[in-house]
Amino acid sequence: MQHSAEQSPLGKTTEYVDRYDPSLLFPISRALKWAELGMSAQSLPYIGADVWNCYELSWLLPTGKPVVAVAEFQIPADSPYMIESKSFKLYLNSLNQSVFSDVAQLTGVLIQDLSAVAGKAVTVRIKSLDEARLEGIATLPGQCIDDIDINIEHYDAPKPELLRVSQAALVADFCWYTHLLRSNCPVTGQPDWGSLVIDYRGLALEPASLLAYIVSFRRHADFHEQCVERIFLDIQRLVQPERLTVYARYVRRGGLDINPYRTTDAGCSILNLRTVRQ
Repeated sequence: MQHSAEQSPLGKTTEYVDRYDPSLLFPISRALKWAELGMSAQSLPYIGADVWNCYELSWLLPTGKPVVAVAEFQIPADSPYMIESKSFKLYLNSLNQSVFSDVAQLTGVLIQDLSAVAGKAVTVRIKSLDEARLEGIATLPGQCIDDIDINIEHYDAPKPELLRVSQAALVADFCWYTHLLRSNCPVTGQPDWGSLVIDYRGLALEPASLLAYIVSFRRHADFHEQCVERIFLDIQRLVQPERLTVYARYVRRGGLDINPYRTTDAGCSILNLRTVRQ
């Protein structure tokens, strides 16, 4: 099951099917990117999940009546495989003309199929539109750094050397967010737009340097998950945190958004905060 992204349906002309077909799901091994970042399955410095939200979930009841809903999926960050996003969309579309007796049956099928491909148990929650509406639009926690007036020159690759800590060796709690995260799909070159939260206790980062560093991802080609992991590692190395959480809220494409969440806090609840751009 170890495939490269180039072998996936991503960036290729694809026939869309509307009958249930779990074989459409395409796994991508995390091991190569972990190795590139100096990690392995046995040495991950974080826990967490990739939180996916689907806004185009639909299936048929036994009467033939369609149902629409919103779904939330959490794929463990230490699962051996990611699920390639286009294959995920094709799989979800294959439910459109498929019959399920109720939400419980569909939930069970989704858990079974997604867990088999990811190599670890995936959690699934199907929400009615009223339930999704009541959850509302969230404001990200902490202080926004987007209004800092700085000159920026680097856009093509992550530049951790831009990060600087305050000369005063201050250890404290910090929480910042930015809406200026952008990277590119490594296969299609399409831009991926996101918001990023960095919450930690450790040495004080200079916010201007953090913003310049985040913007250096602007033309970088990598998947959502690896961008967040790289940011997590770069900050962890510099600020020597007692705790660290990094997560991104990416803008959806094809009815799916991907929101990687990485943290050192084993007791934390993984937040699924829908932002204004989502």
